[in-house]
Amino acid sequence: MKKASTLLLLVMVYGSICFAQERKLVSILGDSYSTFQGYLQPDTNFVWYFTTPQHKTDVTSVEQTWWYKFIQDNNYQLCVNNSFSGSTICNTGYRKEDYTNRSFIARMKQLGKPNIIFIFGATNDSWAGAPIGNYKYADWTKEDLYQFRPAMACMLDSMTTNYHNTQIYFLLNDSLKESINESVLTICKYYHIDCITLHNIDKKGGHPSIKGMEQINNQIKEFLKQKGSNNFRMDNRRSNKTDAVGYLFDKFTEHYKCSQPWPTTKHSV
Repeated sequence: MKKASTLLLLVMVYGSICFAQERKLVSILGDSYSTFQGYLQPDTNFVWYFTTPQHKTDVTSVEQTWWYKFIQDNNYQLCVNNSFSGSTICNTGYRKEDYTNRSFIARMKQLGKPNIIFIFGATNDSWAGAPIGNYKYADWTKEDLYQFRPAMACMLDSMTTNYHNTQIYFLLNDSLKESINESVLTICKYYHIDCITLHNIDKKGGHPSIKGMEQINNQIKEFLKQKGSNNFRMDNRRSNKTDAVGYLFDKFTEHYKCSQPWPTTKHSV
């Protein structure tokens, strides 16, 4: 009986390790729409969504965010969420300020080693009135990266080169300038990146509400279902062993292919 119990325990531990190995890792490169207090890397990034609301929003729990919902629904695990509230893709920010310390260009290589990457940006480029620039797919200068089209192309060129065997998806917000929409779709097509165009997202203060977060999650899943991707499980299965950020699996982090393992404890921002 004792031997049988020991064998069963070993099988359970081995099964847990295999389960951890099989879970796909998701990273996010985003702006305020993808932030939440205590869940960003690095933790110096600016935050929009807090447990105690500081803005006009009803989102007060990480479980209500689009990315947590998506990862949890598909039994994946978060690798890195490098989102920064107010950030632009290009290096030109609000009031024409220099955003080279926070732009998507500055953060695009800090996503660990995920299986899947979601880029959710261009909203602030649209709202801030960043220079649109010309389409340019090589030989970018420093000046080029202060314009949206060259910066967008540089970002996708770098990411498709540096993140091998990684699925990359761009999430395009609704209600943006037509020049931004056209540019995103054109550049994503050039680099063969799927662009998921969002529509009719419910918002408070210009940012997704609880309802809006669920809409984003559902529209991503519907896009992938229509695409017929075999790389996503659309079965909404959940595990009782861990959640989307995998806190209960910290002892097995060496099995995850993430160069920046998610912290095992939450930290304030």
